[in-house]
Amino acid sequence: MNIHSTHSLSFHLNPFLDCGLLVPMVFATMAVLLLCLLFTRRLPLWRSLTCLLFIIFLLNPSVKNEIREPVPDIAIIVVDDSASQSFGKRNKRKDEALEHVSSVLKDKPNIEFKVVHGPVHTKSADRTDLFKTIEKAYANVPVSRRAGVILITDGQVHDVPPTGAFQNSFGPVHVLLTGDKNEKDRRIEITKAPAFGIVGQDIEVSFKVEDRGIFSERAARVTIETGQGERITEIVNVGEEHSMILPVAFAGQNIFQISVGALAGELTARNNKTAIEFQGVRDRLRVLLVSGKPHAGGRTWRDLLTSDPSVDLVHFTILREPEKIDSTPQSEMSLIAFPFRELFELKLYDFDLIIFDRYKLNRILPDKYFRNIARYVENGGAFLEASGPAFSGEDSIYYTPLRNILPGKPSGEVFHQAFIPKVNDLGLKHPVTANLGQSQQYKKDNEGNERPWGEWSRQVGFASTQGDIVMTGIKNNPLLVLNRVGKGRAAHLASDHLWLWSRGYDGGGPHEELLKRTVHWLMKEPELDEKAINVEVSELDDGYSLWIERSGFVENGSHVTIIYPDGTEETVRLSPDHGGSMRLLTKVAQSGLYRFKTPDGQSSFAFAGNADTPEFTNILTSAEPLMPVIKKSGGKAFWLSQQGQPRVRHVRHIRSGAFYGRDWLALKNNEAYTVKGAQQSPLVPIWGAILALIFACVFTWYREGRKP
Repeated sequence: MNIHSTHSLSFHLNPFLDCGLLVPMVFATMAVLLLCLLFTRRLPLWRSLTCLLFIIFLLNPSVKNEIREPVPDIAIIVVDDSASQSFGKRNKRKDEALEHVSSVLKDKPNIEFKVVHGPVHTKSADRTDLFKTIEKAYANVPVSRRAGVILITDGQVHDVPPTGAFQNSFGPVHVLLTGDKNEKDRRIEITKAPAFGIVGQDIEVSFKVEDRGIFSERAARVTIETGQGERITEIVNVGEEHSMILPVAFAGQNIFQISVGALAGELTARNNKTAIEFQGVRDRLRVLLVSGKPHAGGRTWRDLLTSDPSVDLVHFTILREPEKIDSTPQSEMSLIAFPFRELFELKLYDFDLIIFDRYKLNRILPDKYFRNIARYVENGGAFLEASGPAFSGEDSIYYTPLRNILPGKPSGEVFHQAFIPKVNDLGLKHPVTANLGQSQQYKKDNEGNERPWGEWSRQVGFASTQGDIVMTGIKNNPLLVLNRVGKGRAAHLASDHLWLWSRGYDGGGPHEELLKRTVHWLMKEPELDEKAINVEVSELDDGYSLWIERSGFVENGSHVTIIYPDGTEETVRLSPDHGGSMRLLTKVAQSGLYRFKTPDGQSSFAFAGNADTPEFTNILTSAEPLMPVIKKSGGKAFWLSQQGQPRVRHVRHIRSGAFYGRDWLALKNNEAYTVKGAQQSPLVPIWGAILALIFACVFTWYREGRKP
């Protein structure tokens, strides 16, 4: 760019006296002349001219010669890099428009341009804030050098200043629209969803399917999917609010994916799905505890369950068995008959957990009620068996329909010897027993060997087991076995000496932690699910982080497939840690619903950002959001798909204020410059002015001294 310096002449006054003295002198002179006029009835012409000449001399008129160097105007080209630009041919048109405008402006003299990309933050899936980018780019550019702004965008900009607040300090604002006029899109919007729900109950959610653009349908198929793969599908009317009932399956975060079938030829299916998130709150944990006979461990169970105010405990202990013979008259007995029908038929499904503690067959409970319990577990209930010596005998509950759900089969052996419960290799990876009692202090036995917990004195032998053995005892016999049965879960503790830990015998052990974890696993708490994928989302300055964690219990479960909000997939590998878990921290930029799948069929959802982001509320190309700024600045919006690339001009002045034509746009030529030098000289030399004043005074004296 060749820039030539120019000269500029200008006239201005450079008074010899300060204005504070000069102005009173002028007024005093005028007052004297006015008095002469009043008293003599004629204007003293020559005297007035002499005074005027004297005043001009004091004002000192000068000529200023400036050496000016033109400076180029600066235009801003703003490129919209938001997520919605990836739809259709928008990115291709964006690149072509940028190349066209840049090549034209490069060849124009006296103008420079900056190419900036927006939004300012890279979390572009949330908002498209381009005016913040413009303000930042123009921050160090004087208003006198701003030539205008060219926005290459789909028009969906979310920080457009209101008409009254826009001061038109950018110059003309032009918009090059990258999308098509005849676009259509379908989206689903959650209109009502509670933040909390009671576990075991249902909640009601409402949503609406909206079609926008040139075409819409009357009905659409909506699918709601849980993280466990269960699906609910319904046909709903487009444009109308629809309600659906969802179950609250467990405590903690419950996430459902809700999606709608794609509209034929729609712009994108990315906003056809969203997430419903709510916290499951367990109102009361209803537990039925049945003790076969009084024993020292009964208080341990009762104290543990009643210490939690959220637990409703119903406890029955068999104090008098049918075969017991004594001389007490029936009329004097205060014991109630066992309410087996109420508990195991009428109100069985009111309980969240059933615990049998040292229960043995005593002909009180008919087989059909054992069958009801087994069916209750298979349908989603929870059962815990804590076995005493009777489990290995003829009165074992294994010889009832409960055999279908019990994890352990008795071998007929009962071991009466001291042993220390141990978490085996599998248990070190299972969430129920991993890091169990980690805060417990290690003790030393008589031989000086360290051991973590105190001893138990009895264990029931198992001939075979089904499920997962997470703790062992004497001769590595199974001690704690966890098993999934249908939709429910069952656990089996092969000893009735857990109470020794609660009493602190031989140093005690983590009895409370063990039982609580076991109960929470039976209640299907996600954080204790050995197969679950746990994902935690954290917000960063330029995106989001996904903390993916899975129990190392799952064999070959380190591979997880991430399905991004835009539908792309990526398989990642989790790394094992010292605690037996597998973890991965990854950074993502997209906002929206993420799905995670594993080769063994497990799935989970996580949502990054807001469920209803402005970026995907309306993705159709439109200049309407920008029209107030476009009109006030004298700019224009061009559809690249129909009008092609507009010509670009750099003009000095347009009287109408419209910097555009049918197929062209204009940037403002401000004719800005910088002063490189200046020279100032009086219009009349001082000696000439003094001679002129002397001559004027003499001539005035001469003229006014003559007789009339």
